[in-house]
Amino acid sequence: MRLVAVLLACVVVAGCSSPASAPAPASRTPASTPSPSPSPSRITTDELPPPADGRFHSSIRAVPAAVLARSSWTSACPVKATDLRYVTVGFRGFDGLAHTGEMLVGRRAAPGLVTVFGKLFAAGYPIERMHVTSTAELNAPPTGDDNNTDAYACRPVRGSKSWSQHSYGLAVDVNPFLNPYHKGKVVLPELATSYLDRGTVRRGMIRPDDVVVKAFAAIGWEWGGDYRSLKDFMHFSANGG
Repeated sequence: MRLVAVLLACVVVAGCSSPASAPAPASRTPASTPSPSPSPSRITTDELPPPADGRFHSSIRAVPAAVLARSSWTSACPVKATDLRYVTVGFRGFDGLAHTGEMLVGRRAAPGLVTVFGKLFAAGYPIERMHVTSTAELNAPPTGDDNNTDAYACRPVRGSKSWSQHSYGLAVDVNPFLNPYHKGKVVLPELATSYLDRGTVRRGMIRPDDVVVKAFAAIGWEWGGDYRSLKDFMHFSANGG
């Protein structure tokens, strides 16, 4: 969990195929799935080539050295690099278009997560960004409005010496700015206070029993929005922690 790892220091359908090798023209149109209305305030800048056909594509492979080098992984982390996988998945942006995202995840969790994001794409659930988090991003102050959906972050749980589930690639934070962490007076990210009002539903927010919660529940992952002592609306994990 990039954000919750930063902040909390803690917080796929079938057949995988490589995403398109070159970006489509800027006027590309989503192909098969009705897309949500564009949201001008949250436009995705492509960091990987988007799918030329506007459809969902995914891939799972060993982590390339260059990707590992720009991630937060080091030899001191609790999981070997060989036990992580580099996953790319299609996602629907707030602009209504198909984009390609990337994550580092635990080897055994990779197929299930591809299924999850395939369901979110088919449902038209919007995601703003999805890229591998660097150490600098992980250690940045919890300010701004970064809304990156990510999994791997090598950090302990906040206020503990125990490693976060993100450190094993077994947790994902989804649209963290729209789904903040909240405990007492602490809100992370700090500028996301308006999204503590979960009764006013806005696009990208995660709600109980919605498509996001159900997609993760189908692979046995639990939602931080169900926590009692705090609320971690962005957070999904394999063991509920």
